[in-house]
Amino acid sequence: AVFALISITHVNAEDNSNTARIYYFNHVLKDYVFRFCTFFFQLRKDQRCSFTQEVFQCQLSPVQINTILRANELSVRIPEFDGRSLSSVLRFESNQLPANSPTEDRRSVATCMQTKGMMFGVFDGHAGFACAQAVSERLLYYIAMALMPQKNLVDIEFAVEHMKPVLPILQWYKHSNDYIYRESASLYIDQLRVFWQELIDSDNAEGLSKKDALSHAFKRLDSDISLEAQIPLNNDLMKNTAIQVALLAPLWSSLPLTNDHNALNEAEVLRVLSEHPMEEKDTVIVENRLLGLLMPFRAFGDVRFKWSKDLQKSILENGFDLESLNIQQYSPPNYHTPPYLKVEPEVTYHRLRPQDKFLILASDGLWDMLSNEEAVMLVAEHLTGIHANEPVSTSEKQVSLGEMHSLLIKRRTRTVPPYDTNVATHLIRHAIGTNEYKEIEQERLAAMVSLPDDLARMYRDDITVTVVYFRKPQSNKNNTFIADI
Repeated sequence: AVFALISITHVNAEDNSNTARIYYFNHVLKDYVFRFCTFFFQLRKDQRCSFTQEVFQCQLSPVQINTILRANELSVRIPEFDGRSLSSVLRFESNQLPANSPTEDRRSVATCMQTKGMMFGVFDGHAGFACAQAVSERLLYYIAMALMPQKNLVDIEFAVEHMKPVLPILQWYKHSNDYIYRESASLYIDQLRVFWQELIDSDNAEGLSKKDALSHAFKRLDSDISLEAQIPLNNDLMKNTAIQVALLAPLWSSLPLTNDHNALNEAEVLRVLSEHPMEEKDTVIVENRLLGLLMPFRAFGDVRFKWSKDLQKSILENGFDLESLNIQQYSPPNYHTPPYLKVEPEVTYHRLRPQDKFLILASDGLWDMLSNEEAVMLVAEHLTGIHANEPVSTSEKQVSLGEMHSLLIKRRTRTVPPYDTNVATHLIRHAIGTNEYKEIEQERLAAMVSLPDDLARMYRDDITVTVVYFRKPQSNKNNTFIADI
């Protein structure tokens, strides 16, 4: 079966800070906030009470910290054989830790009932969650439809037309806390039906290739979301969705499967510049941002970087609250040859090898805190129970019996059961709770999980992590496709 993985992250379209300010935020303001929290907890440690009951919580106990960290855990083991084929996925573990209220991250996991491939998505929505919510609920359906042979699509259309039951398209794996936007279900189904009708009328009897299916599904869903954004009640759909990271771990080394789609990627810069006249070469990318405003160069939504000026004016004048959208004008400055922003994904193909052990998909909130290598090492430690610090050695000198006893105790402490049974929680705990020596500090953890909503987002982003463990490949048909924007 084809193993399809999709990882998407969103970048705030209206984040006007530059790289230097981001650096300042990460390295200066973050330390300031933590120092404040540590000082506060030290000041109140004897009283064990809140600054005010409404504004700030008391210092949390380890049990309370664990309750918060584990509230959104999801762990599923996948059967090896489903009656049709062997699954290359052994299990997956996922978790979320909000910073925003409500969290702007979304995640999706589903098995395509037609191909039996699995699809995983991580969606990090900044400037609102509506676009991320819509994409998380709908993208996997669009991909599944694009992968189906025409005969299957005809059967589905016949059942819908004659009001007969339709066999499930996806088998979803959801946490009870995962939000479902039921109010738009009928609209979603109507637009999905138009999509599969168009696929029926196409010339692809066997369905699209995996790469083409991913690309077509991304672009068609973005088009449908843009159409919905023309309805005044759907202001939030005008906000954006973009980029992120999928990280494969072959034998405890890291193999990034996605690229950044921003000004740090020279190939992406050249692509953007090549799509516009030479006269715009000095205005298309300004201060490492698209038209001086937008950091990602590919995204769902953000129609003000895609629509023509006339369309924007006619739609936005029709009842939209521009202030709530943080839009001061209909189109960005130097807006001459749209679209400037695209949703077409960069699709990466990877054939699973025996040394490929797991895949990490995560939102920016994790990668802001951990490097690729740190994340892989933490998962490896969790998987093996062996802490990856310096090896215990007696060097070449003679040691006493007491010293040898101490060394053996030190070696034994390196092999211990993981504190968190869910590896995603393990990653989140270390991302927010380690000090400069890479040691977990309870005070730091307590501060990070108990910050009030308006302060938490100043210190860290929402964090969503999904880790996929692989079985040893049984054939060369076990493949991974990563589509990211």
